[in-house]
Amino acid sequence: MRADLQALRREGRTPAVPCELVLADGRYLRVLQWLRILPGKRLVGRAELDGQTVLAKVFIASASQRHWQREVQGLEALATAKLSTPEVILSQALPGGGHLLCTRFLQGSLTLAQVWDGLADHSPANAAAVDLLSQALRAIAEMHQAGLTQADLHLGNFLQQADRLFLIDGDAVQAVCPGQPLSAADAECNLAIFFAQLDSDWDAQIERLLVEYLSVNAARALNPDRLTTLIERHRQHRLEDWLAKALRDCSAFLARRNWWRFSVAVRDQAADLAPLLADPDASFASKPSLKDGGSSSVTRLQMAERSLVIKRYNIKGLGHWLSRFWRPSRAWHAWLAGQRLRFLGIATPAPLAMIESRFGPLRRRAWLLNEFCPGQDLLSLFDATGQTLPPDEQLQALLRCFQQLAQARISHGDCKATNLLWHQGKFWLIDLDAMQTHSTDASWQRAWSKDRARLIRNWPEGSTLAGWLATNLPH
Repeated sequence: MRADLQALRREGRTPAVPCELVLADGRYLRVLQWLRILPGKRLVGRAELDGQTVLAKVFIASASQRHWQREVQGLEALATAKLSTPEVILSQALPGGGHLLCTRFLQGSLTLAQVWDGLADHSPANAAAVDLLSQALRAIAEMHQAGLTQADLHLGNFLQQADRLFLIDGDAVQAVCPGQPLSAADAECNLAIFFAQLDSDWDAQIERLLVEYLSVNAARALNPDRLTTLIERHRQHRLEDWLAKALRDCSAFLARRNWWRFSVAVRDQAADLAPLLADPDASFASKPSLKDGGSSSVTRLQMAERSLVIKRYNIKGLGHWLSRFWRPSRAWHAWLAGQRLRFLGIATPAPLAMIESRFGPLRRRAWLLNEFCPGQDLLSLFDATGQTLPPDEQLQALLRCFQQLAQARISHGDCKATNLLWHQGKFWLIDLDAMQTHSTDASWQRAWSKDRARLIRNWPEGSTLAGWLATNLPH
């Protein structure tokens, strides 16, 4: 099947494959598989050109020339600095619009992000995780030593083939001072982008990891305190960007909006969830299995081999509707709270979809769909009398959970023991309707004092466990 610029734009997220692109010199590029699709902007695929397998980047946006030139210039800068990057095979404008860049296809290669995802443990205790980050930092150091930065610095932009590491994504490569080491300030800014994508568990290991960087590029003295500040700033920007994406149609989420409803789902789950998205009330045809009536109803359902939980936020009457219709639903808040916790590495069941029934801008009922967590709740896990302390592993995990919340200035809003589930060596937070993130210390302290007191009240006053919690929970 032949394809042109207009067809590739028109087909959005599902361009035909295999397909052929006619080149300026009359040859054909046969695309065998699309690897990444940015609708209306860029497509990346595995292709054949003159019998050779290549990686093809097809730029189809109206500003395709600018992005294509930046990609070419970035790869040229890496090659000039003698840094490993895939060889350019072909670079040209396409007949009828758009631009093409073909590089050597590295058979059997994986991005460091794919290698990272394959690790069973992403904590600093895993030597394989430390080694992977060390490889990336040595490559970053080589780039900085050559006066180059990568504006989109993450593990997905390092390609590993056997024992060799390649730098990719030339579009984000910037030649700040070619041939000379970056200044300390520029190096710190670029490193902050990289470190900000790691969980905060890694913060204590940054100086240790910097030893790997400095073993290759010690031309400038780095300031760890300044780097820490930059990391926090970049983390906040990444979080805000992710939460904004969680409410719009993008590569990660499928969002649909009309006069009668708004829905959003994790994109790679949306096809499986389609029946539930179309009729979320069907799950409540029989008596809800977890909670029935009042302001919400909750039921568990089985879909293929997965257990899911769907929560319906009810409207109890006209007065209740008048107090709710003008603001985002509790499902909206819980959806964003779940996305926030998952982004920050705080254990909570994966939020899969959210639906609001609407009449124009006015909200009515809403639904939230999550993965089911099979854990045991804290109230039944710990001694109800509070006279016996649970195992130290569980106590430390509980402290860790609340330390993470304190670090992010998040209050749960309903710290009943039944809203914490023990699963896979962690405490998982559920029922996030009242969760808040606080912008000031004063607001956070007030909310946290209530959370703290509510958690301790789950056990009798004066009991051993209540006393231990009062002494050890963050103040």
